Amino acid sequence: MDEPAPKSKKRQRADKIKEYRCKNLIAVIEDPHDIKNIGTVVRNVNALGVEKTYIVDSRKALPDDWQEMREKKSLLSTSVSAIKWSFVKRFDSTEACLQHLEKNQFVSIVTSPHVNGHNNFDLNEVDYTQHAKLAIWFGSESRGISDLALKRSEMCVSIPMVGMIESLNLGTTSGIVLYEITKQRREYQRKYKRKDRRGRKYLA
Repeated sequence: MDEPAPKSKKRQRADKIKEYRCKNLIAVIEDPHDIKNIGTVVRNVNALGVEKTYIVDSRKALPDDWQEMREKKSLLSTSVSAIKWSFVKRFDSTEACLQHLEKNQFVSIVTSPHVNGHNNFDLNEVDYTQHAKLAIWFGSESRGISDLALKRSEMCVSIPMVGMIESLNLGTTSGIVLYEITKQRREYQRKYKRKDRRGRKYLA
């Protein structure tokens, strides 16, 4: 019997880092207009170990098929090929995305620096391990998060800022927010990981 072909170095690394991925954590980008921003967020998602990216794409600028999306040159370059190693799913509307998340028992949290009268917290004030399934939403570059996503979310988190400029671009915001969330959830996974009778690890 022929021995299986040796795995490439990239495939070996993908297998090695798989256990560090944050399970049941999804980053949602709502109506992004700049393909560069989509690529940057996907790159952040991959680098920080977020499990999936969902994109609300009401303009239908992206293909439905994941394989086609992975081969899109603009996303390949802006994500530095992270799109090849990330699961990305697109939705036609915010409502469709919310229905899918809620059907699968995900709790949504939105990010925005300028929302009043909601359940607001600074980024570092929240325990992001209290929900087994979590979706973190990032609004569009021009309008921010939609009223619908805000209404259906459990809370709104913002990055504390002390400078004269009180806003960050989508790529920077997603990197900061996802770093804090994945840091907490990865530590939780490491702490509560157990083994079953066959020696396989699982999350308690």
